[in-house]
Amino acid sequence: MENRGRKRAEMVEQLPADKRACSLSEYQPGSSSSSPQTPPASINPVSEAADCDMESSSSASVSGRSEGEVEKDSAYGSCDSDGMEDTDHRRSIYREFQRRNSKENEVKLKKILPNLDAEAGPCAQLAALTELCDILSLCMDDYPLANLPLPSFIPNLVRLAKHESSPDIMLLAIRALSYLYDVFPRSSGFLVRYNAVPALCERLMVIEYLDVAEQSLQALEKISRDHPVTCLKAGAIMAVLSYIDFFSTSIQRVAVSIVANVCKKLPSDCSALVMEAVPILCNLLHYEDRKLVEAVALCLIRMVECLSCSSETLDELCKHRLIQQSTQLIALDSQMTLNQLTYTGLIGMLGRLASRSLVAVRTLFELNISRTMRGILSSSDLSHGTTDSHLSEMHSNQVHEVLKLLNELLPPLARDGENIELVSAKENILADQPELLRQFGMDILPILIEVVSSGANLYVYYGCLSVINKLVYFSTADILLDLFKNTNISSFLAGVFSQKDHHLLISALKTAEIVMQKLPDVFLNSFVKEGVVYAVNALAMPQKCSESLVQHLATSNYKISGKDVQRCLCYAFDISRPPLSSEAGSCKLEKDTVHVLAKHIKATYFTGESWNSEIGLTEVINKLRTFCAVLTDNVDMVRNKDYCAHGEEYLSHIVDQIMAELYGGNPMSTFEFIESGIVKSLAHYLSGGKYLKGEVDCFFLSNHCHVVLRRFEMFARASLSSLGQRWEDMPLTPLLRKLQSALSSLGNFPVILSQAPRTREAYASIPSGHYTKDPCLRVRFVKEEGETNLCDYSTDVLTVEAFSSFRAIEGFLWPKVSTASVERHEESTGKDTTQMIDDLDRDLLKAKDAQFMKLCRSSGLSDKQGSMEKDASAKTNDLMNAHSLNSPCDDAPKLLFFLEGKQLEHSLTLYQAILLQMNEEPDVSVGPRFWYEVYEVKYRRALEQKGSDFQVSEFSSACNGLGISWKKLPFFSTMLAAELPCNLEKSNPAYDILFLLKVLEGLNRFSFHLLSHERSDAFAKGRIDSLDDLKVTIPVVPQIEFLSSKLTEKLEQQMRDPLARAVGGMPSWCSQLMAACPFLFAFEARRKYFRLTTFTSSRVQPHPHWTNNNSNATTDRRSHAGSLEREKFQVFRSHILDSAMQMMHLHARSSAILEVEYNEEVGTGLGPTMEFYTLVSHEFQKVGLDMWREDHSSSTDQLHSVKQSEVEGSEFVVAPLGLFPRPWSSTSGSSNGTRYDEVIQKFVLLGQVIAKALQDGRVLDLPFSKAFYKIILGQDLDIYDIQSFDPELGRTLLEFQALAERRRNLGTISGEDTAFLSEFCFRNTRIEDLCLDFTLPGYSDYKLASGPDHMMVNINNLEEYISLTVDATVRNGISRQVEAFKSGFNQVFPLKTIQIFTEDEVERLLCGEHDTWASGDLLEHIKFDHGYTATSPPIVNLLEIIQDFGCDQRRAFLQFVTGAPRLPPGGLASLNPKLTIVRKQWSKWEDADLPSVMTCANYLKLPPYSSKERMRERLLYAITEGQGSFHLS
Repeated sequence: MENRGRKRAEMVEQLPADKRACSLSEYQPGSSSSSPQTPPASINPVSEAADCDMESSSSASVSGRSEGEVEKDSAYGSCDSDGMEDTDHRRSIYREFQRRNSKENEVKLKKILPNLDAEAGPCAQLAALTELCDILSLCMDDYPLANLPLPSFIPNLVRLAKHESSPDIMLLAIRALSYLYDVFPRSSGFLVRYNAVPALCERLMVIEYLDVAEQSLQALEKISRDHPVTCLKAGAIMAVLSYIDFFSTSIQRVAVSIVANVCKKLPSDCSALVMEAVPILCNLLHYEDRKLVEAVALCLIRMVECLSCSSETLDELCKHRLIQQSTQLIALDSQMTLNQLTYTGLIGMLGRLASRSLVAVRTLFELNISRTMRGILSSSDLSHGTTDSHLSEMHSNQVHEVLKLLNELLPPLARDGENIELVSAKENILADQPELLRQFGMDILPILIEVVSSGANLYVYYGCLSVINKLVYFSTADILLDLFKNTNISSFLAGVFSQKDHHLLISALKTAEIVMQKLPDVFLNSFVKEGVVYAVNALAMPQKCSESLVQHLATSNYKISGKDVQRCLCYAFDISRPPLSSEAGSCKLEKDTVHVLAKHIKATYFTGESWNSEIGLTEVINKLRTFCAVLTDNVDMVRNKDYCAHGEEYLSHIVDQIMAELYGGNPMSTFEFIESGIVKSLAHYLSGGKYLKGEVDCFFLSNHCHVVLRRFEMFARASLSSLGQRWEDMPLTPLLRKLQSALSSLGNFPVILSQAPRTREAYASIPSGHYTKDPCLRVRFVKEEGETNLCDYSTDVLTVEAFSSFRAIEGFLWPKVSTASVERHEESTGKDTTQMIDDLDRDLLKAKDAQFMKLCRSSGLSDKQGSMEKDASAKTNDLMNAHSLNSPCDDAPKLLFFLEGKQLEHSLTLYQAILLQMNEEPDVSVGPRFWYEVYEVKYRRALEQKGSDFQVSEFSSACNGLGISWKKLPFFSTMLAAELPCNLEKSNPAYDILFLLKVLEGLNRFSFHLLSHERSDAFAKGRIDSLDDLKVTIPVVPQIEFLSSKLTEKLEQQMRDPLARAVGGMPSWCSQLMAACPFLFAFEARRKYFRLTTFTSSRVQPHPHWTNNNSNATTDRRSHAGSLEREKFQVFRSHILDSAMQMMHLHARSSAILEVEYNEEVGTGLGPTMEFYTLVSHEFQKVGLDMWREDHSSSTDQLHSVKQSEVEGSEFVVAPLGLFPRPWSSTSGSSNGTRYDEVIQKFVLLGQVIAKALQDGRVLDLPFSKAFYKIILGQDLDIYDIQSFDPELGRTLLEFQALAERRRNLGTISGEDTAFLSEFCFRNTRIEDLCLDFTLPGYSDYKLASGPDHMMVNINNLEEYISLTVDATVRNGISRQVEAFKSGFNQVFPLKTIQIFTEDEVERLLCGEHDTWASGDLLEHIKFDHGYTATSPPIVNLLEIIQDFGCDQRRAFLQFVTGAPRLPPGGLASLNPKLTIVRKQWSKWEDADLPSVMTCANYLKLPPYSSKERMRERLLYAITEGQGSFHLS
């Protein structure tokens, strides 16, 4: 039989990978096996990477760095198209060969059949079987078998499979059956009919020949896919499991996969057939092979699901230690790491067991399952930071299963329709062993409250409340006291009462009632203080409660017509009794259940003579209301100039009293804070009386800005003062935390989850009349009643792209409803212009293609081609500008639109407008019906817009007297306008809180500016006399204190929705809050939002994600992301900036991902591209460019990100505090041989490079100053910002300014009054004696002014000198460079889109992390493979070495391994692909070889050096000398 095996091996080599016959060592059931197999041509296994060479090896490339995208970076897509065509050609030849041989094979098969009969001898049968297997293994289709008499073939093969006298005949017969199924799957029915399954099971029950048994398993696995019930009845489960320990791991997986297939469709009466296998399966859960354990777990999960209707059967299952084994696997400290699907399935299995089995409930309580569930809820974090939406969904399902399990462990409160005996038994367990319930509550209650507070969706919210309600119900008073000792249950319930869903309110009311029943004296006062009593009264008698909370507490029965009927929460966590189809949309609650229960609770517990119409209002509320009323009434009195000084002091005193109540008074609840009116009063005070009044009289306009600034300074001094140096001790901190708590309580920002329609191409009339696969909505446009100037257009139902804005809809509708012919003429003109633009864009694209092809050949650009592109771009821009003049989108609105009587903003998309109608409900699910409804949108002609009585622009001229750019600071302009810079409605209960948070965040961020200005003003007015007292040092509240975890989670949930992949596919509150208050969201959430809204629409079309199957959606999304367009560009190391300029000239406006290859080097892909951006970063820092200020006085030991040793022979700008543009005079054309226009070009290129790096997810190494990041964010700089990049100059200018203001404040003096002049000396030196001239400090060629009065600086012209110096340093002196940078940036994508980040966050986005890694990160985020584990001695040595590296050595190590000296945002955890270290095979002896890398895969190949010292020596040599080129390693 050796010849047979040898012949098979020889023939296999001639076949393509997908048609080679399975061998026992290769066999893989589904995707569960890790046995070696030939991978598809487009995918390279990781095992090959260890044997590949450096990043030049195209088979080793892995995905790049963009978030949320699973993409093939570098050389995964670097195969030439010629190679692909060659492969297709060879395959077509092979298919033709197969077709030509089909007839021949058919003849051979007919000749084989007689030799399989019983009359034929063993030799003939063996030869026939051998030839049959060879033919079947070579068949690519079922054509040769189509005309065969299978009823004659299969019985003979089945009979030969029982030929016990010849193991070879049995083996080949079973193999033939397996091959037959592969080639002709329809043969499975014949296999079952002629008893192949019992024959195969017989071979497994008594194993005489191991290879026969293995082949039987392979054949049986295939049959079990189509005929699980037949296999079950034939005893296949026990047949494959009885001797499973005799097989290798790969074959064990095959055996278990058979059981999993059989368990897919278990009949309800099959317990006798499967129960015998449970002990064996439970024992297999101990095994170490992860794939095997996951398959076994799947079998058990399916068994429990099918047998869950019988309590006795489930009890029997539990007696085989099923629960003990399962809880060990899901424990957080388990040695086995299961995939998320299996992990979640095991939790769901425990829930099913607990729903019907008393044994399961008792066992789970005894195993302290609550501790494990607490750990799972804590670690899941509701998918925060998860970039993969499919993984996020699995985490969400996991939380659901945990809550189902917790709910099933506790008995139900209502017994209708329940198993009374089982419920009573569960109650007896808790009553007999109260310590079990106590421990359960101590573990679960805090984490459930935390999950609810973090912004969980509606179903999770209800699940948590259901568990809490049961826990409180079954606990005794003593247990409740222990549970509530460290939990503010009153505050929690008050927060729940702010929700609108009836189910949540009922749960909260029931919990409050039970607490009052068991502990009335303990919690009554707490319920009053936290607002529970007030909320109950509002639900019972809404007409008597204040408007601020009633609008939140009142429930809503509003249903939008397009919303689908979802499963009611009443059934959401009922495992034992799922709802019938007729009950799916019904609710167990009556319409007035909430009102009736609230009235009952109020009448029972909150009655008496002490209760009045102000029920629930505390002494703190009344006291604060008094303060706020006084503050509001007196705000406008300071406009009287005679009363101003006294009035401001009085108002400041009231504000101090309010802050004292917050900071040092009795603890204030969130309810008291909201009801007191503090927020509105402070907003009104800080806005100078405009917030509530809505306008400022023109008579007082000139004084308004000064009033606002003075109040800001006084409030800053009061709120930022601290006895110590800790930000926690500042009065601002408790105010901020109360605002966050109030926002969580009042914020009504619903998450809209969608189920898009089935993907199909449809014609969309709007916006442009074309076929699209994007989701569309059906709309009828109806003229509003009373409108006489427009035509009616309500005859037809139009199909509108869901993400069309109302501006686009107006552009379509206006020409059709307007009666003016001039409008029709403008429409046709616009179409002509659009066509011209399209033609020019097409010509420009052709020019770019021609340039790119030439670049691939010569790596150069022709002047003619460059000019062609430039001319075409200029013409395109001109026409775009002309087109915009005719476009109705940029003019005042011509039409007003209404939906359900509500006027719609033109910036909204149609999808968002319809979602606004759903805002009455907490969380909404958009299903198929949503897309088939017909929506009626009314329109009427817009009236001419009259200018607003008061605009922010009018403040600008009034604020000029302030002397600084306060009016241009974001928070100050918000304060002046007294409204948020977004379209969020002021009726939103959270509007006041958001407004004050916006102001406080700005106050905190610009506190140095405010207090410096206040200190300078004090010096000018003589309140302080020393210039040293101008120095301001204050602690700053960390930005994380302004973050709302609840809103962050809601945004994360919304971005996981499939429709969020398109612009306009999210509810309007997402963009509104992101524009007005981005600080509310965590950095990672904003980074996802930025990439989603800025790049997704241009790179990934949304429709592939919109499918009804979630798993398919994930697959489509990954494959689509992997096919992103890429452009390769060849660069020269000796001309990096020139190469970068050519690259951006061609590809700046392209959305394709750029990849770099170096001239005359073999590397390409991610690694070389990362290194290219690093090299460009270094080139921009060179002295000769004259782009940056330089600090020649800096000490050499100060930190600088680019050291001289990194690029030998180069000189870099010395800027310890970061790079800032060098000032250039408007009259200067060159300096030190550098032309000014060259500098401008460099700044344009810098903007392009930075934007492209952000777009492609690349990391730069550019140490910009904080002031330059402010410029990038569109902020104006002033004198206070100079200290951030030139401390000495900035400090001196501030002192000069204080001196000049003091002189101006005291009036003009005589030059002969030496005593008076001494007050205006600068540190005991006369200004004239400083010998300052009117040139910019540090730049003698920059003349600030000329003329006889501007020769030398003196006390009379000092103020002008300060103004000119500041202007040259941060304004006009750098304005053209800044504009050039912005113009280059905007060519890639709009600069304004990154304004949602702070300066520090933009640096993280652009340059990655400052810190490299912590000691704990190395083991957690590095993968060890191919000969190495985490405990291998070389790995231990390596981790110790790199942990001891200094900053420069760590940068060099990262540059060596990844191509960039800094890690991406998120550090090692965000490195994609993951840093992998493998064992390198040495050539002669291990200490001679150097480490080598594949930067495209972040792959380090490390020899097993003999000692730690030798490893350190060779590693340092490699990372310092091995850079600068890409060659084979």
